[in-house]
Amino acid sequence: MIASSLIAGSLLGAGFTVPQVFLFTALANAVVGLYIFLLVPEYLLRFIAWVLSHFIYRFRVRGDAHIPLAGPAVLACNHVSFVDAILLMAASPRPIRFVMDHRIFRVPVLGWLFRLAKAIPIAPQKEDPAAYAAAMAAAAQVLREGDLLGIFPEGAITRDGQLQPFKGGVAKILAQARADGLAVPVVPMALTNLWGSYFSRIEAGGAMVRPFRRGAFSRVGLNVGPALAADAATPEALHEAVAALLALPPAE
Repeated sequence: MIASSLIAGSLLGAGFTVPQVFLFTALANAVVGLYIFLLVPEYLLRFIAWVLSHFIYRFRVRGDAHIPLAGPAVLACNHVSFVDAILLMAASPRPIRFVMDHRIFRVPVLGWLFRLAKAIPIAPQKEDPAAYAAAMAAAAQVLREGDLLGIFPEGAITRDGQLQPFKGGVAKILAQARADGLAVPVVPMALTNLWGSYFSRIEAGGAMVRPFRRGAFSRVGLNVGPALAADAATPEALHEAVAALLALPPAE
């Protein structure tokens, strides 16, 4: 504040007008804002998540107390739309590193946002063994650093609105965590009422075909269940837990 007062006084003394001082201050703030964004892009991402969850959807979260406030954990959620990760960001009190299908990074704007969020691209092991191994290694590193790891065990966005079978990637991640000496809890989550939204694959032509097809401020939700211990979090047990969360009545 002292520095800004001195600079403003110097500018006025040099002959600048008050509107010009305000313009200079606005430009300086823009430069500082850009610098902070480059250092910590999570601030912008969380702002985007907040806007999405408050102005595009009516987002209700139930059971968010089950998300650990400290220590490593895996968040396992169903995959309904291209903005699932952004909604989970809005619900979490901590940053989340996501393991995501490599194809989602090709989506304009969203791909850029997920790169900023340091999401981990993963490809099927048969398709690209090197990319799969790199994703598993990066996921293990996230847990070793004590952070939250977000995964979508179905492996891809649902095309019919139904919960798909869970793949075995979560078991490999937990096995590596045990090898690293970590007992990592797995928190089941279920996004509700997103099927049929603009960002889902309900349209024959794919996602993002008819803007506001359900109108603005459509209600969506996230149900979070109690954490499963690492040795109990098999793909089948996680699938059952997420399915039970999907069956809960809508939150008021």
